[in-house]
Amino acid sequence: MPTVLVTGCSTGFGRETAAYFLEQGWSVVATMRDPSASSLPVSDRLRVLPLDVTDLESIAEAVAEAGAIDVLVNNAGVGWLNAVEGTSMEIVRQVFETNTFGTVAMMQAVLPGMRDRRAGVIVNVSSSTTIKPLPLLSIYRASKAAVNALTECAALELAEFGIRARVVVPGSAPGTSFGSTARAQIMAKGGFPDAYAGFAQQTLAAMQQSASGEVTTARDVAEAVFRAATDPDCPMILPAGADAIAWSEGR
Repeated sequence: MPTVLVTGCSTGFGRETAAYFLEQGWSVVATMRDPSASSLPVSDRLRVLPLDVTDLESIAEAVAEAGAIDVLVNNAGVGWLNAVEGTSMEIVRQVFETNTFGTVAMMQAVLPGMRDRRAGVIVNVSSSTTIKPLPLLSIYRASKAAVNALTECAALELAEFGIRARVVVPGSAPGTSFGSTARAQIMAKGGFPDAYAGFAQQTLAAMQQSASGEVTTARDVAEAVFRAATDPDCPMILPAGADAIAWSEGR
């Protein structure tokens, strides 16, 4: 029975992805900062472990307890919505620490075992903003674009060891907490810079309106991640959700 380790499983894409792999008969190691927050279904094929992808000691402990990992899904991430000028360097570093450096650290932790077995798959969850740039998402997009570039290069390094690496790029998902969390963070940090306030309100209104059209569900992402993990012919960068697919096709 193959084993998948998924990061960031307390809500949203991560929770749905872990649940989907369980449905497919896999052994699942679902990780999150606070395991008591798990709402995953009870299963003898499920282990819920504490993991903070910004903490190397936490990573080492979780990977050691997980044992042999066939597939790593780097899903844990944080959002940020503000102008470049309105984003402190502290926040820039926090976003990259989780979205980019956390992904690198998790890969480094599992790759020795995968190399020894000469098999394994790494699926990094990025963002469709790397396909279609949007205002106020520059810092977030940069952190995810780095994940795309990292994965593409790593795939070339790892092929000779029988290891595959792929990227899943979800579209807009109004049903998740990403948007509301990002807005709450902005207000907690003082809001948008005055010079950008009008533009920001117009942008947020446009985003809200677009959310009533083609969007991405957590199930879309889970299915795309599973395909990336199991289909050797899967594209290097796989869009997930109707809007992400449309953007990738230039529509």
